[in-house]
Amino acid sequence: MEQNSTRVENFEYDNKVVRNFIIAMTIWGVVGFLVGLIVAIKLRFPDFLGFLPELSYGRLRPLHTNAVIFAFAGNALFAGVYYSLQRLCKSRMWKDWLSSFHFWGWQTIIVSAALTLPFGFTSGKEYAELEMPIDIAIALVWVAFGVNMLGTIFTRRERHMYVAIWFYIATFVTVALLHIVNSLALPVSFLKSYSLYAGVQDALVQWWYGHNAVAFFLTTPFLGIMYYFIPKIAQRPVYSYKLSIVHFWALIFMYIWAGPHHLLYTALPDWAQSLGTVFSFALIAPSWGGMINGLLTLRGAWDKVREDVALKFLVVGVTAYGMSTFEGPLMSIKNINALTHYTDYIIGHVHLGALAWNGGLAFAMLYYIIPQIYRTELWSKKLANLHFWLATLGILFYAIPMYWGGITQSLMWKEFTSDGVLRYPNFLQTVTQILPMYMIRIVGGTLFTTGSVFAVYNLYKTAKQGVLVANEGASAPPLARLHHAAGHDKGWHRVLESRPLQFTILSVVAVVIGGAVEFIPTFVMKSNVPTIASVKPYTPLEVHGRDLYIREGCYTCHSQMIRPFRSETERYGEYSKPGEFVYDHPFQWGSKRTGPDLHRVGGKYPDAWHFKHMREPGSTSPNSIMPAYTWMYDHPWDAHSTEGKIITLRNLGVPYPEGFESQATSDAQNQAVKIADGLKQSGFDVTPDKEIVALIAYLQRLGTDIKGEKQSTASTK
Repeated sequence: MEQNSTRVENFEYDNKVVRNFIIAMTIWGVVGFLVGLIVAIKLRFPDFLGFLPELSYGRLRPLHTNAVIFAFAGNALFAGVYYSLQRLCKSRMWKDWLSSFHFWGWQTIIVSAALTLPFGFTSGKEYAELEMPIDIAIALVWVAFGVNMLGTIFTRRERHMYVAIWFYIATFVTVALLHIVNSLALPVSFLKSYSLYAGVQDALVQWWYGHNAVAFFLTTPFLGIMYYFIPKIAQRPVYSYKLSIVHFWALIFMYIWAGPHHLLYTALPDWAQSLGTVFSFALIAPSWGGMINGLLTLRGAWDKVREDVALKFLVVGVTAYGMSTFEGPLMSIKNINALTHYTDYIIGHVHLGALAWNGGLAFAMLYYIIPQIYRTELWSKKLANLHFWLATLGILFYAIPMYWGGITQSLMWKEFTSDGVLRYPNFLQTVTQILPMYMIRIVGGTLFTTGSVFAVYNLYKTAKQGVLVANEGASAPPLARLHHAAGHDKGWHRVLESRPLQFTILSVVAVVIGGAVEFIPTFVMKSNVPTIASVKPYTPLEVHGRDLYIREGCYTCHSQMIRPFRSETERYGEYSKPGEFVYDHPFQWGSKRTGPDLHRVGGKYPDAWHFKHMREPGSTSPNSIMPAYTWMYDHPWDAHSTEGKIITLRNLGVPYPEGFESQATSDAQNQAVKIADGLKQSGFDVTPDKEIVALIAYLQRLGTDIKGEKQSTASTK
C-alpha cells in the first residue's frame, strides 16, 4: 500500500506546440499592428497607398480587427493555454495529433481570412466577417482544441482543477456556442451567404456574439493566463481562493446578458436594452474582483515588479482590464451611452483593452515562456524595458486622443444654437475638428508597433542563444493514487473542481440562461418586432447594391440607425423603426460614425450627386476624408448571381413571389438602364452594368419606405 502511494509516473510536456503558437502569434501580431497603422493613416490621408480596392479602408479595417483578435490574441491564448494547462494538470496534452491539427488548422484559417477579406468576401457582420466555409473550418478547429483540452483535463494527475482551468473550460464551451449561433446562414455560392437572421433579430444575435467574443475570447482565457502567470512569476499564492470562485461564476453568468448595451436607443425592444444595461452595470463587481485578486497577489513582490519586465506588463495589463471593465458598464448607462456611442470614444475604449490588457498579458507571457522552454536567459533586459515603455506610451498616445475626439464629436453633434437649430448641421464640421486627434493616434500606433518589433527581435535572439526543450521531462503520482490519498474534500466547490464533466455542464448552463431569456421572446413574439405594411423587399438591383455596400465595408464608417434624439432627427430625419429592417440579411446598423448616418439618405441627393461623390468625395464634400471608389465605375455588377440571391432570400423569409427569380435579372437591368439614362442626362457617361449604378439604386432606396406610413402589428411575411 505504501509503495502504491509513493509510485510516480514519468511523462513529458509538449513545448514544441507552445513554441509554434508563439511564433505564429509574433508574426501575425506585427502584421496586424502594421495593418492597423495603415488603416489609421488612411483614415487621415485617404489617398495613402493609392486606389487599389484591396487596400481600401473598408476592406482593410476588418482585416485588421480579425488579425489582431484571432491571429494575434488567438495564438497568444492558445500558447498560454497549452503551456499552463499541461503543468496545471501534470499531464502532456491528450493527443499530439490534435495539437498539430489545431495549430495548422488555425493558421490556415488566418491565411484564408487574409485571402478573402481584402478581396471583398465578407458577411458584413462585425468581428464575424468571414464567410461560411471559413466559419465551418473555425468550428471544426475550435472543437479539436476543446476536445484536446478536455481530454487533458480528464487524464490529469492533479486532483483539483486550478482556477485558470475554470476559465479555459468556460472559454471553450461559450465561444463554440457564440460562433455557431451567430454564423448560421444560407449560402448563395461558395463565398457568398446571407445571415439566417434579419434586422432586429440579427442585431441582437450579432451583439450577443460581438460583446461576448470580447468576453469569452479576449477576457476569460486571458484571466486564466493571469491567474497562472502572476503567481508563477511573482512566486506568490493567489490572493483569495474564495474571490476566485465568486469572480468566475458571477462573470460567466452576467457577461452573456450584456450584449444589448451595444444597441441602446436603437430599434431593439426596450426590455432587451434594459436587461443589457442592468447586467452590464452589475459586471463591475466580478470584473473588479478579478482585477483586485490579480493585483493583490503581487503584495510583497513589488520590488520584483520593478526588476521583471514580464511582471511590468502583467501589472499594466491587469490595470487596463480594471479600467476597461469600469468603462464598459458606465457606457451601458443610457445617458452616458447617448454621449459615447457611434463616436471615437469607443475606439479608444476597445484599443485600451486590446493593446494593454490582451497585449500586456501576451507579451508578459512571452518574456516568461521563451527563456523557460529554451533554457536560457532573456537576451536583453534593456530592450525588453524599451519595449515596455514604447508600448505603454503608444497606448496612451492612442487612447487619450480617441477619448478626447469622441467626446468632442458627440458634443458637436448635439449642440443647438439659441435659435433652436443645429450649430453644426454639416457633419464634416465634426470630422475636421478632430483630425489632429487622428494624427496623434498615428504616433501612438507607430510607438506600439515599433515596440512590438523590438520585442520580436529580442525574443528571437533569446531563442537563438538557447536550445528548445521540445519534450520537457516531468513526473507526478497518478490521479488514482491521489484519489486514495486525498481523503474527503471540504466544500462544494472543491468537490466540483475534481469533477470536470459536471463543472463543464454547469458552465454551459450558466451561459445559456442569459441568451435564452433574450432570444426566445425576440424570436417567438411577433409583437416585439412590429412590421410596417409599406416596407417592401429590395428590388434585385438594390440587392446587388446592398451587397456591394457590404463588400466595401461601408458599415465600418456609416450607421443606418437614427436614434430618437432631437439632434439626430433634426440632422437625419425620422427615427428608425424596428419594422424597417425585416428584410435586412444582415442588418447594417453600424457601430461607428466616421461619416453621417445613411438610413434616410434615399432621395436626399440626386443620382448625379452620388455618382460624383463616390468617384471624388471632395467634389461634393470639401475636406472629406472618405476614400474614392473608382473601381466601381469600371467593374460590372454580377448579373449571373441574381437568381441565386433571390432564391436564397426567399428561403430566408423575404416574400418574393414564386418564380420571381426568372425575371429578377431583367428587372435589375431595367432599373439599371433608368438610372444610367438619368446620369447621362446629367452629363455622366456610364453603362447600366456598372457597380456604381447598383450602389446608387441601393442608396436611393434607404429610408424611403415609411414616408407618411404608420407602424402595424400585422406581419408582412
